[in-house]
Amino acid sequence: MSIYKLKPAFQWLLRPQVKRLAQRGVTPNQITCFALAGSAAVGMVLCLFPWHGLFVLLPVWFFLRMALNAMDGMMAREYGQQTVFGCYLNELADIVADAFLYLPFAQLPEFWPPSVLLFIFLAALAETAGILGALAGASRRYDGPLGKSDRAALLGLLALVLVFVPRSGLYALVFPVLDTLLCLTICNRIRHGMKEAAAKRNP
Repeated sequence: MSIYKLKPAFQWLLRPQVKRLAQRGVTPNQITCFALAGSAAVGMVLCLFPWHGLFVLLPVWFFLRMALNAMDGMMAREYGQQTVFGCYLNELADIVADAFLYLPFAQLPEFWPPSVLLFIFLAALAETAGILGALAGASRRYDGPLGKSDRAALLGLLALVLVFVPRSGLYALVFPVLDTLLCLTICNRIRHGMKEAAAKRNP
């Protein structure tokens, strides 16, 4: 189960805003670049000023970024603005934006920095495994248990908890557990991608 399953309902809520932006001449690539710039700004602020109270920015921005990510895709599909460059930009910007938003956790004494850096690497690998599904003859894979939306929800919640409970020995376990779930996610995306590709070749 993944939060990604809720995407259709989320898109339905965002559709009126997407329509207004499209009517004003906003493009999907502009939304993607805005989401990337915002993620870089939030991540850099938290890296430079790793104060627990400031981490309240993360859940707010994670939610806004999820909305922006849904909106750029909807606008591209529903208003005939899909481009090859937009495809590259969307996937690469997501990976870079994720890295900016995850890195601040490595600045906090509650977490072991190598486990956070491993999380950043595995998150990028998981998205790469998802993208490679299409290259292998399957679809772009979004399998969980720790897809992009799930990571945003969990780390947003973690950031919020940090604001109110800045010290706990349990924090040391968080990223090792998340790293394990990302390894499972990567395996699921490869396994299901191979299964889907085989089914398409041998209907």
